[in-house]
Amino acid sequence: MKKKISVLFAGLFAIALLAFVPHSTMQDTWKVPDAAKNKVNPLKGDAASISTGKSLYTTHCKSCHGTKGKGDGSKASQLDTECGDFTKDLAGQTDGALFYKTYEGRKDMPSFKKKIPDADDIWAVVNYMRTLK
Repeated sequence: MKKKISVLFAGLFAIALLAFVPHSTMQDTWKVPDAAKNKVNPLKGDAASISTGKSLYTTHCKSCHGTKGKGDGSKASQLDTECGDFTKDLAGQTDGALFYKTYEGRKDMPSFKKKIPDADDIWAVVNYMRTLK
C-alpha cells in the first residue's frame, strides 16, 4: 500500500512540475495551412538561385540558425524556442511550408515579408536551405 501511495505522489509531483514549465520551452508543432504547404517553388534550385539564397541566409538567418543550419548561431542561445536543425528537420517539409514559415514567422522567428519583400528571394532562401544537409 505504501508503494502505491509513493507512486501516486511521485506522479502528482511530476504533473505539478509540468504545470509550471513555461510553454515557450515546449516545442509545439508549427501548423502550416494546406494552401501554403502545397505551393510549388517557382525557382529552380540552380546555382544562381542558391547563391542568392545563401547571400540572404547569411544576412538574415545565420545569426540564429548558424552557418550550416544546425540551429547553433550566435543568437540561438538567447531565444525562447529552438531554431531547429536544418540538416535533419527539412526532409519532411515542403518548399511551400518553408516559404510560409519564413514569410510569416512566429514567436522568436521573425516574419520576413518586409525584410525580404521579393517572394522570389524567399524562394531562393528555401533553395539554399535545401543544400544544408
